Amino acid sequence: MIETFRKIWKFAGKERTNINKSVAVSFFNAVFRMFEVSAIYFVIVALTQGQSGTKAAWTALGFMLVSIIGNGITAGVSKMQQTHAGYFMAANERIKIGNLLKGVPMGFFNENSLGEVTGVCTTVLGNVEMLVPMTLVNIMGGVIGTVVFTAMILLFEWRVGLIAAAGIFFYFLVVSAMEKKSAAIAPNTQKSQTALTAAVLEYVQGMGVVKSFNLSGKGDKKLQEALEFNRKSNLDMEKLMTPYTIFQELVLQAAGICMIFVTVLCWINQTMPIAKALMCIVMSFLVFGQIKLFGMGISMLRLSSASIDRTLETENMEQMDEKGRAMSPKSHDILLENVRFSYENKEILHGISVKIPDKTTTAVIGPSGSGKTTLCNLIARFWDVNGGSIKIGGQDIREYTLETLMDQISMVFQNVYLFADTIENNIKFGRPDATHEEVVAAAKKACCDEFIEALPDGYQTVIGEGGASLSGGEKQRISIARAMLKDAPIIILDEATANVDPENEDRLQKAIEELTRNKTILMIAHRLKTVRNADQILVIDEGKLVQQGRHEELITQKGIYADFVLGRKEAIEWKLNAF
Repeated sequence: MIETFRKIWKFAGKERTNINKSVAVSFFNAVFRMFEVSAIYFVIVALTQGQSGTKAAWTALGFMLVSIIGNGITAGVSKMQQTHAGYFMAANERIKIGNLLKGVPMGFFNENSLGEVTGVCTTVLGNVEMLVPMTLVNIMGGVIGTVVFTAMILLFEWRVGLIAAAGIFFYFLVVSAMEKKSAAIAPNTQKSQTALTAAVLEYVQGMGVVKSFNLSGKGDKKLQEALEFNRKSNLDMEKLMTPYTIFQELVLQAAGICMIFVTVLCWINQTMPIAKALMCIVMSFLVFGQIKLFGMGISMLRLSSASIDRTLETENMEQMDEKGRAMSPKSHDILLENVRFSYENKEILHGISVKIPDKTTTAVIGPSGSGKTTLCNLIARFWDVNGGSIKIGGQDIREYTLETLMDQISMVFQNVYLFADTIENNIKFGRPDATHEEVVAAAKKACCDEFIEALPDGYQTVIGEGGASLSGGEKQRISIARAMLKDAPIIILDEATANVDPENEDRLQKAIEELTRNKTILMIAHRLKTVRNADQILVIDEGKLVQQGRHEELITQKGIYADFVLGRKEAIEWKLNAF
């Protein structure tokens, strides 16, 4: 248990101060509860001694008012400190995980379910936010309150006080046994919650596929398994806890009954006055109130600890080496020297060497799965090479910090992702400090100002997650406007026009021409008119550079490029004849 406390205390970080304040206030809360007991004592003394007048009543009222006001203030302050600590503990950890995600290789998202990370940032850290401060305050506050109350009873009537102390001791033994038993089950509860979040997220995201294949209620085996795992783990926890919880209550009830029995026995033997006897009976109902807070805290301790363990596991995600220096190269030529790269144990790129001169356009073509996108992603350092090196401006990209490296590169992907935010904020994503005028200027260059202005709120129109309310061509032009606003010296285009309809293609082509002016360009393209004007063309096949040169050179050689050109010409000339 001590080790668990250390772990929680370390995880609390800067919020320990607020937790300490909450615990300190809990002590004063316990003291104010003593005023309530004192008020009852004055009333009992007045009744048993036949006192007339209103002095005892006013005295009791005064003590009760002090107790009520003090309890209200201390409980409110304690709760506020707990809330502050819980919120910022979870918020700071979410920010930390978000920052760590920026430094992981892209392969992390292929090998690890996004739902797992989502589950940690929502369900697991939600438990941390709610449980950890409450757990610490309940345990410490419960102990403080119990010690204060028990000390008061011992001073008031030592015989009854010893019974109360014995009851508390046996209660601690039961709680300790329960805490040890729960150690094996609590982690499963956290795993089941994370797995359920991941399964639900995956199912909702794939709902279109489920419906299109008429698999509603059939294709959700993984979701059903996650629900069953969650149900079973929670039931197992409840089945484990219930007997101990009942036994805890029985111990306290038995101690309370013994306190009453001894009190009555002492009164019958005339060794205890009636006022003290009545007061001891009243205290038998009040003394264990604070220790129950301790029991609640202990029951939540394992769940809190498991939540923290699950969060710390997420922090162990692989980080790319960020020991680089902040650099701004004078030229932006790209040099690949014997580049090798593998996904797990499968080598994708086999020793590629090529130079992309500054302010030139290089087109990359090749069959599907040949390694084109992987090559571009390596230049942007989404992964690190397994062999060889990639240099920008004569410096290995691993010598840059990721931040300064990405300052040199803008990427326009085939599948554009837009955030559930305003169009202006989506365009400003690469440069948050840009003015509205700069955003509009970039949008005009990207040929998207016209359709943006036609929207209900113009640039302040909030688009759906992923840009669901826009067409493919509109999303592409917004992504180009975003890249224009960033104004990086290197542009990587990953089949940016592949899924665009013919009506938008001309506008998109103009936008790309504006974006790529006086830049170092690397583009993956399958359209002949895009490829033939490149300064050099790289042909990748099965992870190897098999051809390199200009269109005029490669068209005369037998190989993939000539076949590519021939296939495109045939596609252009293809017509549907009427019968």
